[in-house]
Amino acid sequence: MTSSVTGPSASSAPVAGPASRGAGSSRFRGAGNYLALIPFHAYVGLFLILPTLIVTIGSFSSQEGQFTLENIQAMFTREAFVSSFIKSIQLAVITAILGAIFGGLLAWAVVRGNPDGALRQLVISSCGVLAQFGGVMLAFAFLATFGFNGLITLFLKNNLGIGMDGSWLYSMAGLAVVYTYFQIPLMLIVFLPSLDGLRQEWYDASASLGGGAWSFWRNVGGPILAPSFLGALLLLFTNAFSAYATAQALISQGCALITQQIACQMQSEVIIGQENVGKALALGMIVIVSAVMAVYAYIQRRASRWVK
Repeated sequence: MTSSVTGPSASSAPVAGPASRGAGSSRFRGAGNYLALIPFHAYVGLFLILPTLIVTIGSFSSQEGQFTLENIQAMFTREAFVSSFIKSIQLAVITAILGAIFGGLLAWAVVRGNPDGALRQLVISSCGVLAQFGGVMLAFAFLATFGFNGLITLFLKNNLGIGMDGSWLYSMAGLAVVYTYFQIPLMLIVFLPSLDGLRQEWYDASASLGGGAWSFWRNVGGPILAPSFLGALLLLFTNAFSAYATAQALISQGCALITQQIACQMQSEVIIGQENVGKALALGMIVIVSAVMAVYAYIQRRASRWVK
């Protein structure tokens, strides 16, 4: 006669062994997830958070290390600094709009083609390269093409008798053309997934209800693509606003843009001791870029439901 067993049944008791992955293993698994992020956090801390702290502290410090607001005040009171901010914002707005328009049209042409075609892959790959083609290389390419002794300039002069003034390349208009060169492929890369997210079924449903092409874009396609387009526009603005090497290679004399103005304050041989003023200008850029990117992140969250 077997005796009855009181208490929890054997089947409900915890089982140790490989099936349970060992006692306390969930704690180590959770810690392992955080350990895998250590390289990323180290990178962000070393190249983003630490420089931002250095810039912020220096902006409110004098040369003797005392707290001061003179650096911040100089950013708003000196005409050269205010003019540099205005020119940088104007350049970023113009090139962002041009890049968004032409890049959006190029993305639309790509999405209308064969999704598995070689031409689409070639265009996307080329845009991935050209979007990063900036700085001294891009400046040299334009100088060799449209400069005073550039290929196009000499061709027009020697073969067609047309004299083209190459000085336009060194002006703000020239900078706008050069910046737009790498804004267009960046727009294609950012905006193409949103265009791919449009479904033929949506157009068919609109057509079945009596709507035409304009009705579809006004009531369906336009509202769906608007957040992605605005987000890409803000990203292009930030990309142009923070660019430095291309402008410096083209316009090495003077400090037209705010990025050049910061470099002038950091390495000036005429007026020394302005490093903290340069840090204050950098802090102003950080504030502007952070505000734009915050709006961009919000818009991207709204657009992500359609991209999926």
